[in-house]
Amino acid sequence: MPHSRPNGRFWIWLSITVALILQAAPWPGELDPFRPSLVLLVTFYWVLALPHRVNVGSALFVGLLWDLMLGSTLGVRGLMMAIVCYLVALNFQVLRNLSLLQQALLIAMLTLLGKLIEFWAEYLVSEVTFEPQRTWAVLLNFILWPWLFLLLRRMRRKFSIR
Repeated sequence: MPHSRPNGRFWIWLSITVALILQAAPWPGELDPFRPSLVLLVTFYWVLALPHRVNVGSALFVGLLWDLMLGSTLGVRGLMMAIVCYLVALNFQVLRNLSLLQQALLIAMLTLLGKLIEFWAEYLVSEVTFEPQRTWAVLLNFILWPWLFLLLRRMRRKFSIR
């Protein structure tokens, strides 16, 4: 009887679910502008590592789940995730060959683009104001990316996710 491997999709969706749960965890009011976009970072990793498994459609679905979880306008984060993950999927071979520092810089820029798309989409639907302190999360995403990348790569190799 051949040895069967557990399905890698379970581990991918488990990591995304954990990121969604951590994204929903409350932060003190003063630190809330520094909240990293863990859902975006984890989805970036999986699109970068396994674009045939996690793609723009998956990113749209995760963004819709994120909107439902936050109780915000449905589709705002879904649109943002789809657009930004499309850019990652389009250039995944180039991004893979960059150093972690270069990847972190690009991820920070893509996160900033995502925040601007999120604001723009929310602005079209309702009256919101731009809060510049929310962009501090981009710096934290820049710092977290190498650590998260190495953690998820280790998980991918340990569980032979392909």
